[in-house]
Amino acid sequence: MDSEVSVLLHCAAWKGLRESQVQVELSERFNRQADPVLECQIEKVWTERVSSEPWLFNGSKFRLHSFFLASPTDEQDRELNGSKRPKEDLCARDSLPDRPVNQHTEDSGDEESGPLLTLKLGLTCYKDYLGTNWSCRAAELCQLGEAKFGDRLALLAQPLGVGGILCTDDDRVVLIRRSMRVAEAGGLLDIPGGHPEPKVVCEHLGQEVHEEQISMDMMQQQLVVSELFSSVCAEIRDEVNIPLSSLREPILMGVALNHISAGRPSAEFYVGCSLTSDQVRELYRKGGAEANESTDIVFLSREEVLQLDGCSPVWSELCPSAKGAMLLYQTVKPDGEHSQNQGHNNHPIAAEDGPT
Repeated sequence: MDSEVSVLLHCAAWKGLRESQVQVELSERFNRQADPVLECQIEKVWTERVSSEPWLFNGSKFRLHSFFLASPTDEQDRELNGSKRPKEDLCARDSLPDRPVNQHTEDSGDEESGPLLTLKLGLTCYKDYLGTNWSCRAAELCQLGEAKFGDRLALLAQPLGVGGILCTDDDRVVLIRRSMRVAEAGGLLDIPGGHPEPKVVCEHLGQEVHEEQISMDMMQQQLVVSELFSSVCAEIRDEVNIPLSSLREPILMGVALNHISAGRPSAEFYVGCSLTSDQVRELYRKGGAEANESTDIVFLSREEVLQLDGCSPVWSELCPSAKGAMLLYQTVKPDGEHSQNQGHNNHPIAAEDGPT
């Protein structure tokens, strides 16, 4: 219903997935393909941007290449009798037609509660994102990728972002209005979000490295999954100023694509909160670590969010990342009765709070 966004995959069959139901496969095979001419252009774009915005730095990011998602039938059979069935892409109809989504038989680990979703990740960086996805030549790069590699996205950075539909204890969904000083979507309404950071994974492993030194062999798969889930809570803490102890376990709803930036993917989560909207508003006004990224906080009722569409006045104020998260929320409904009965929402995250 909106040309700015689409859904790559959703987890509606399970009302969203918990951390234990997600795994990653890490490989340099999933990195962006290189092209000599393109690499020179990326360097030129980066040099020009840094000269005008000297505060920019080139952070390492995870690159989403493809995914496996179990079918609902697979999960039902495993619950009933432990039988094994092949994984398949449930969301091929929602995926970009040219998306390299792999489909083949693969066991899913623990037969009762093992991973249902596998994300295939490489490494990329912010510099490459600016020079590819955010480039005015992005469409041309897609054509070149198709011609040279049989994959329209092969030359794009495709950094995996995260975003959170944050719901308060009195059933209000939290939106923040982006500052006009941010690089993208200034002045529009957004959800808290950012990126899982490879450097954080390295630090958890006791490795002190510079961003440009990070490589795939420094990663540990389970810690990458943990960073994927915990990073969205860290963003909520830093942008909205909510302590981590007030946030419940994040539930992965799926992945949305931002077509303003050539189909950049973002993993969208549902995160429950033990605070009321009034309490959240008060904390936001005190300012968090990233208070400069937004100028106001807005609350929508659950009913308003479920009824949002292209004709809604609020819809035109949403940035693409927020639109993608709203579409996934409407599809997955992670805070429905089934999800609550499964205990998906009822556990605060176990993490230490940073300064608020």
